[in-house]
Amino acid sequence: MTAIPAEPQSSGAVFSPVTRETYRDGMASLAAAVNLIATDGPGGLAGFTATAVTSVTDDPPTLLVCLNRTSSATPAVLANKVLCVNALAPGHETVSSLFGGKTPMAERFASAEWTKGKTGAPVLHDALVSFDCIISEMVEVGTHFILMCRVVDVRANDCEAALVYFRRAYQAVSV
Repeated sequence: MTAIPAEPQSSGAVFSPVTRETYRDGMASLAAAVNLIATDGPGGLAGFTATAVTSVTDDPPTLLVCLNRTSSATPAVLANKVLCVNALAPGHETVSSLFGGKTPMAERFASAEWTKGKTGAPVLHDALVSFDCIISEMVEVGTHFILMCRVVDVRANDCEAALVYFRRAYQAVSV
């Protein structure tokens, strides 16, 4: 990846840093899909809840996933080099909360029904859509790893609603 200078060089402007609190409050107003990220392999079974997931390109199909460096799932994700992004639907709030907290991994996975994807990563049986991925690149930025994930399989359900996180609460969005 090409680095871009931290400060604009031509304007001469000096910017005051945005505080962590101000940034987090602003991000609370950015609605985002709720996803369970799951992995399995030599590093073990692990998973976490993430809203920091986005499409990068369709050629090759690639998703970006942000992973907190201090997450209990980090060692397994980095060792396994595969993951499945499972987008959630309304009704998944409880399993999302389990994957987003300090719940032991075995209890997280026992709370839902799973199958194995092509990569061996866990696929949530009733996910809105699941993207089975191989991690192709990783960049460290601040508190997170940014993972570029090449999609090798997609499984979609016919659910008409999605689960999003907005203003620090779960919301249902439907057609």
